[in-house]
Amino acid sequence: MADTKTSMATDLLLLLTLATLWGASYTLIKVGVETISPITFIAVRTLVAGLILVAALHLRGLKLPRDRQTWTLFTVQACLNSAVPFTLIAWAEQTTDAGLATILSSTTPIFAFLLTALITRHESVSAAKLFGVAAGIVGICLIVGMEALAGSGENLWAQLAIVAATICYAAAAIFGKNFKGLDPMMPAAGSLIAGAAILIPVSLVVDRPWTLTPSTDSMLALLALAVFSTALAFVIYFRLVQTLGSVGTTAQAYLRVPIGVGIGVVFLGETLASTAWLGLACVVAGVIAMTLPARRRGAQASIE
Repeated sequence: MADTKTSMATDLLLLLTLATLWGASYTLIKVGVETISPITFIAVRTLVAGLILVAALHLRGLKLPRDRQTWTLFTVQACLNSAVPFTLIAWAEQTTDAGLATILSSTTPIFAFLLTALITRHESVSAAKLFGVAAGIVGICLIVGMEALAGSGENLWAQLAIVAATICYAAAAIFGKNFKGLDPMMPAAGSLIAGAAILIPVSLVVDRPWTLTPSTDSMLALLALAVFSTALAFVIYFRLVQTLGSVGTTAQAYLRVPIGVGIGVVFLGETLASTAWLGLACVVAGVIAMTLPARRRGAQASIE
């Protein structure tokens, strides 16, 4: 019982860490694409992060699988979780604020829930998860307020691109279950290397990166994004997919909004309306509701 509680606490801490790393990524992307073309920016992001993880695997005495089947899975995961959604968001943030991108991306758990309930059905649709989805939506609305979505009708294609990326993330969380049994760092490294292999040729043809003149800020943002918000975040992500399930893991998207608000309060002196604090409570309740069932089922399975 104590081990189960400790594991649950660890998972929730990792979920919070993942939300922070990915929440910060939208600001880093916004800074990066100011002087680096989106495709090139994401190609370098995936390549650097992938190489870091391959090196980490080597230091641990592990090697990536070499069979075609596994690399086919890595490639599909790359399309769903890095190459396509990363590029869509980077392109969109050329004209869309990082805050709005964060808000739109926070709908990932909704799409994960719908895909799970209507198509894959690999996780049970419980009342707790229904409550979690609803609480998360209500919480986000209370936190950001309608004024935060002012102008959300502008740059419609960019915003639709972010929504499309969000659907990709939801599908990736479900597809990630195919890597059960592998060290979490392996699908993270393999999918990032596969993503880089897809994007680098496109970058060379479309962007001609040798003609770019990136600023120091953009380069630093790219480095931070690759190391922390990609390499480290992907290891945590694949770990949580196995323990919390796809719907539970995507619940971190709800946490991005209050984390972003908290950063504004602490570092920028922003203030929160009373409804925002209520919204934060709703978000936390929603995340707990969406993660606890998966953990309990895992514990029951291990007992059986």
